[in-house]
Amino acid sequence: MKRLHVNVAVADLTASIRFYASLFSAEPTVVKTDYAKWMLDDPRVNFAITTRGERKGIDHLGIQVENEDELGDVYSRLQAAGWPVIEQGETTCCYAKSEKNWISDPEGIAWETFLTKGESPVFGAESGVQDQLSACCAKAEPVDATASKSCCNNAPEDEAQRVAD
Repeated sequence: MKRLHVNVAVADLTASIRFYASLFSAEPTVVKTDYAKWMLDDPRVNFAITTRGERKGIDHLGIQVENEDELGDVYSRLQAAGWPVIEQGETTCCYAKSEKNWISDPEGIAWETFLTKGESPVFGAESGVQDQLSACCAKAEPVDATASKSCCNNAPEDEAQRVAD
């Protein structure tokens, strides 16, 4: 069964933890100095907040899957969307070991699809490595050479320019 993933960049982690714990009527399942995550069943969502990321607010959305078959299914849907897909593959990100792919929608909102394979004591595979405009963990080489190098802004060049205007 898939789970919606929402990642919000925040300025004040403590205040945001208090707010979302009250909103969800649940304490976070993971708390770090720069990150917190709720694995909620009602609604079924992986909701994360982080102080990383240059812009505050919705950082990226995603679909978390529970097995390799679901990951393949969602990846096929990303490819069918007609936009460049960044195949990040095996990575350490957001205190978890995962396999993931990225795509941006027509408005430039980053979407990831990922399978979590375990926990990690560090935020990313390389300490301090992340996209400067986003809280996502690493830059990956896009499949389409016309796509941006950013994992969270991979619209085709003309579309990326339109979104930036």
